[in-house]
Amino acid sequence: MIKLLRIEHGLRLRVANALANFCIITVGTLGVILYVISDNIEHDHIRQVIKMEMDHLVHRYRKHSDFYSQIGSHLKSYVIHHVDDELHVPSYYRGLNNGYHRVYYDFEDIYVLVQTIEDVKFVVAYRAILHNKRLSELRLLILLSWVAVVAIAFIVGYVLAGVLVKQVTDLAERVKLLAPGDVQGVPLMKSDMDNEVAQLASALDGYQNRIRRMLQREQEFTANISHELRTPVTTILTSCELLDSEPDLSDKIRLRIKRIESATTRMGEQLQALLFLAREQALGVMEPVAIAECVNDAVEPHYPEIHRKKLKLIINIQPDVIIHLNRQALHTALTNLLRNAIQYTDEGFIRVDYNNGILSIIDTGMGIEPAFLPLLFERFFRGTTRVDGLGIGLPIVKRICNHYGWRINVESQVGHGTTFRIIFPSQIQSSKI
Repeated sequence: MIKLLRIEHGLRLRVANALANFCIITVGTLGVILYVISDNIEHDHIRQVIKMEMDHLVHRYRKHSDFYSQIGSHLKSYVIHHVDDELHVPSYYRGLNNGYHRVYYDFEDIYVLVQTIEDVKFVVAYRAILHNKRLSELRLLILLSWVAVVAIAFIVGYVLAGVLVKQVTDLAERVKLLAPGDVQGVPLMKSDMDNEVAQLASALDGYQNRIRRMLQREQEFTANISHELRTPVTTILTSCELLDSEPDLSDKIRLRIKRIESATTRMGEQLQALLFLAREQALGVMEPVAIAECVNDAVEPHYPEIHRKKLKLIINIQPDVIIHLNRQALHTALTNLLRNAIQYTDEGFIRVDYNNGILSIIDTGMGIEPAFLPLLFERFFRGTTRVDGLGIGLPIVKRICNHYGWRINVESQVGHGTTFRIIFPSQIQSSKI
């Protein structure tokens, strides 16, 4: 569910970000253009005001040569007849040549037009504080508008993206409920889907059908191979029983028959485990299981090896402890763990404990290298070539534990032994008869 939410939000955010970025570029470009154009318009307007004032000043001078030049708050004009008159003009206006000038004084922007007619110098100065204020307000307005448009675009884009990806998220929810090869009789593709989503749904339908056909072929193959392999195993076991019932056989021959029977039984168990690995199907039914009895059944085929090595076997489990689980699954897991413990222990003891929902298999064997611990449950991994094996025992145990919701962990110290623990979920932990 978390992944689906990430996909949905990621897609929605990408659409919203794309729309917001488009607005950032478009509105930002428009804002810059408006600012540049408005700045040029203001400059042209200022030049026009100064030019009109200069024409008016020259006209009044020609009409009344003795008039006093106008001095206002923003617009000032001066008429300079000789050098002494220029001394009464502010210093930042003195010495300016004919034409337009832009003077910065006391953090103020002043536009000046100078014109000389018949040795009379006319000066018109315009303080552009009002124009600069309007430009600042326009700049702030453009910036705020840009931010507002981007925010609105992001929100609208996010909402619209939610509408656009609704079909995709609905499809994802339906796909999440599918089991491998299960089409539930209802195709994912619907007639009211958009073309792109319908194309995706159709591709998923095709992929699901291919998985279903592949699983059918695999199940048929494993069923056939299981039958073909179990038949000779059963034949060998039956033959061993018939041979063992013959009265005239020597003890040596009977021992060999028992070995054949034991090896065949182990091969049958490995066959069952391999089929479980391949198909991930339950090994049996859920039922109340006496843990001590299951441990004894699992260790029974290994008594000859235990006696040969003179190991001490301790089963520290009360006979009346019952767990509701899959007996065959637990038996398979215990068989593999006990076989490993016996193979890698030359002296000392092997102890099986059960306490508070934790089943422990403890040995005093050779131990496991710390570097090998993370690899123990990898298929075909073997930490040593000292004993025979395919490297699938512990992967089978791990797969069984994962399948039934059990947890397994291991502690080991080189030269001092190893402890495997199977931790059962609280809802199936032990009860007593």
